[in-house]
Amino acid sequence: MSERAVPDEDFEAVLRYLKESRGFDFTGYKRTSLMRRVHHRMAQVGIEHHGEYIDHLQVNSDEFNALFNTILINVTSFFRDAEAWDYLRDEVLPALLAERGPDDPIRVWSAGCASGEEAYTLAMLLAEALGPEQFRHRVKIYATDVDDEALAQARQAVYGERELQRVPPELVGKYFEAHNGRFAFRKDLRRAVIFGRNDLVQDAPISRIDLLVCRNTLMYFNQETQAKVLGRFHFALTPRGVLFLGKAEMLLSHSRLFDPVELKRRIFRKTNGAAAGVAPFLAHAFVQDRRIDLGGLDQLREHAFQESPVAQVVIAGEDVLALANRQAEALFGLSAKDIGRPLRDLDLSYRPVELRAHVEHARDDRRALRLKEVAWHRPGGDPVWFEVHLNPLLGPENAVIGISIVFHDVTTARRLLDDLEYANQQLESAYEELQSTNEELETTNEELQSTVEELETTNEELQSTNEELETMNEELQSTNDELQTINDVLRDRTLELDQVNDFLESILTSLRAGVIVLDPEMRVIAWNRGAEELWGVRQDEARGEHLLNLDIGLPVAELRPVVRQALGDASFMTELEVGAVNRKGRDVVVRVVCSSLRSNAGEPNGAILVMEQRG
Repeated sequence: MSERAVPDEDFEAVLRYLKESRGFDFTGYKRTSLMRRVHHRMAQVGIEHHGEYIDHLQVNSDEFNALFNTILINVTSFFRDAEAWDYLRDEVLPALLAERGPDDPIRVWSAGCASGEEAYTLAMLLAEALGPEQFRHRVKIYATDVDDEALAQARQAVYGERELQRVPPELVGKYFEAHNGRFAFRKDLRRAVIFGRNDLVQDAPISRIDLLVCRNTLMYFNQETQAKVLGRFHFALTPRGVLFLGKAEMLLSHSRLFDPVELKRRIFRKTNGAAAGVAPFLAHAFVQDRRIDLGGLDQLREHAFQESPVAQVVIAGEDVLALANRQAEALFGLSAKDIGRPLRDLDLSYRPVELRAHVEHARDDRRALRLKEVAWHRPGGDPVWFEVHLNPLLGPENAVIGISIVFHDVTTARRLLDDLEYANQQLESAYEELQSTNEELETTNEELQSTVEELETTNEELQSTNEELETMNEELQSTNDELQTINDVLRDRTLELDQVNDFLESILTSLRAGVIVLDPEMRVIAWNRGAEELWGVRQDEARGEHLLNLDIGLPVAELRPVVRQALGDASFMTELEVGAVNRKGRDVVVRVVCSSLRSNAGEPNGAILVMEQRG
């Protein structure tokens, strides 16, 4: 059956039933491959007719999972198509990071992530480019798929040696932790990768994405669905955002939504100004949209630049003023005569801030700069505060052709901040006056403060993904259930540890002889009741103290050499008798057995002293 053949109504009934009963919409998938996979599953359960298969689905809920696993072929691996990933690492990521400030967040979307290898590949490349610390603070990788089983596997972030064959050994050692023949992705970096269910056909896209990776997924959709998905990708990307496709997918050079960056590796950049929702490229075909004829774009851009409410100037390659909009002219006293003049000859070069050095840095580093809290004290007026953004403008072959300078007036925000600081000082004074009456509430207040901070953090993350919140309720509920399960497991583990501790404490208490356990630094970590009765020192007084600092009748200085031998030799054990003074002040002879405290690995991890009064 071809894509244009008359639909098989019985087969379409199966697709409608899947959509109505489980929310999976496969109507946008290519019919030839889709029918082949459904028929393959029907043959496995011995059913020939579509109607009978619908009945089978109604009475066997487990059949849905088997069918979805057959339809959703999750073929993925780390660094799949290594040449394309090398180009992304060496060319695309450095240019993408250069266009953003040093503190700007980086948002990445791995659409159709399957079992997570692609998402963790992106995490490794970005961690290498930024460093782990910057990666943790700046990067969010949203990894989505429609296969819940694949997402559950991806969330575990654990892979075998076979899956890691394509990962360079140095990256395996740097980003994976080995345990029982399996390898787990680093937990501190794992938090930056967020997995969730997202149907590219039905659900809203994630917004403000800098890099969108969707490899060998579009080819399963028909042309109409591809156009719809690609329009959503265009909406999801930021200006100059990058789209990374698989080698089985194609973009034609006359596409209206994306420009090719490297066609051979299927890397494209968002075309600003194109209408999102139009189908600009397909896996194997091109659909041209002639609904809109955008004429006079140059004039439109000129008016938009001139009427922008934010002051903006553009410095050309020779450090001359090339453009200035009306806000900049009014604010800094510029005119048409100043166009073409060197920046050094203009008051703007040093007022409100010294610009020439920053312009040079932005051009040399090819990186956007942000100057915060720039104060301008104008004669006869109140001070004005700016946040100045310098952005290098890149031309052909990524050459810097100019510097855009935007002056954001943040005076109102600054004054509000000052008012808030003053109000905060007033509140702090009031708090100090009330502190004496609130001591009993301090513990509760700290807990509430912690909860507020957690809620604020969660709110910031939810705010950034507000456009897709309605589609993520089920995933959040699933995550909550998993966390509850983990909580229950941790609670059980805590109870088990408490029981073990009570058991060990009861053993030490039951021994009539005095027992002292020392750590490698000769500090007391256990002191039983026998030691209390022998030397008259309570457990809470002895624990944590250095053995040589204990004021007891035992000549600890004489024991120091044997204790040091026990700390250095895991097999060491000796017995000796020493004269001592017990807690009653009587001279006694004490039999002391000193042995090494061994770890599970057989290494010395402390020392044990067993003391018994003779006679």
